[in-house]
Amino acid sequence: MKVIREKEYVNRYHFDMRNFKMEEEHGSPKSQYNIEFHLVEKNESEESTTIILVMQFMNVQEKFVVSGLISQQVKITDGIINEPTDISDDDKRALAQPLFDMVNRLTYEVTEVAFDAPGIDLGEVR
Repeated sequence: MKVIREKEYVNRYHFDMRNFKMEEEHGSPKSQYNIEFHLVEKNESEESTTIILVMQFMNVQEKFVVSGLISQQVKITDGIINEPTDISDDDKRALAQPLFDMVNRLTYEVTEVAFDAPGIDLGEVR
């Protein structure tokens, strides 16, 4: 799959220290990642498809929680996609990887400042 990517767009990113007292009353948050693939344009003459990936996420760590929404527009230049289900799971993972990388990068930078220590690497988040 040949892909031209626009820059990742951080719609929102939020860092919170965990509040265990509140979690006792309302339950603990759970890590989750939800990725949507929105077909924007099919260009039959160019045999290309433009898609916007939207990732809503919450990553729960021992001391903190990060959450937010990150998106990216991609153009697939070697084929027409009619439905998101036409994209294989492997290709979906490859298309979404920069969004996961951005969550990791933001978290590393924010935790470095917040804790005045080396940043926390979320590792391979998927």
